[in-house]
Amino acid sequence: MPPGALLGWFDLHERDLPWRASGLDAWPILVSEIMLAQTPVVRVVGPWREWIQRWPKPSALAAESPGEVVRAWGKLGYPRRALRLHECATVLARQYDDRVPDDVDTLLALPGVGDYTARAVACFAFGRPVPVVDINVRRVIARAVHGRQHPGNPARTDLADAEVLLPRDERGGYAPTAPRFSAALMELGALVCTARTPDCENCPLSADCTWLRLGRPAHTGPPRRVQKFAGTDRQVRGLLLDVLRDTTGPVERGRLDTVWTSDTAQRDRALDSLLVDGLVEQTVDGRYCLAGEGG
Repeated sequence: MPPGALLGWFDLHERDLPWRASGLDAWPILVSEIMLAQTPVVRVVGPWREWIQRWPKPSALAAESPGEVVRAWGKLGYPRRALRLHECATVLARQYDDRVPDDVDTLLALPGVGDYTARAVACFAFGRPVPVVDINVRRVIARAVHGRQHPGNPARTDLADAEVLLPRDERGGYAPTAPRFSAALMELGALVCTARTPDCENCPLSADCTWLRLGRPAHTGPPRRVQKFAGTDRQVRGLLLDVLRDTTGPVERGRLDTVWTSDTAQRDRALDSLLVDGLVEQTVDGRYCLAGEGG
């Protein structure tokens, strides 16, 4: 995979995303990466701007109640991420002088920071030459390197596959362009080498793409599972949280019961899971509220 072709393409087509602005410290980038997990970019830009304006450093977020953080999370989905980000901010404020650490191993020890996020922050915030692998990167590598339409399930070899592609200097070390190459690889998967309609004619890697050379063979493994949302426990959890986010103070159980009447067992299960996850708490008088807002 020629790094020059990909980097040249990225110079022309890099999206103007706010967390890519020059001069940002690592905290806004960490927030963006946690928000972007399983959430499209278009849904993240607005909430991210609001969060960084309201909580420009970890200690500012740590000072809020968990419930207020969940409320501000709004419709980004998977609200446990908001709680983990609040926990992470608390650790950063108390143990790291309000700063985000710059190495992968230390980042991995933070609440809510997994392997992808740790590597993304180290790479994009601090310029570390580490491979960063998300579904977009895995899809590009599956096609360009391995000749497969889809990458399949995550594997232990994914990081090695990405690392070997990082540009090197004359002495065999990582080139200064390695972090930007990681960003470019991800951008290519998001904009050109997409899951359903890859734009092979405008791909900078088309001349070296194994999948294209093989005639774009169709996926031969088990059919990919499409996650549904309607009617799931996730949907019911979201409806229950909507009531609590839009309310100041605890609410009666009856008010929550009205949001999902077609399957009361599912509603009860969803509410119980919110309590277990620490997103919701029950007051001494039996009412419900977001975490930390029970008085």
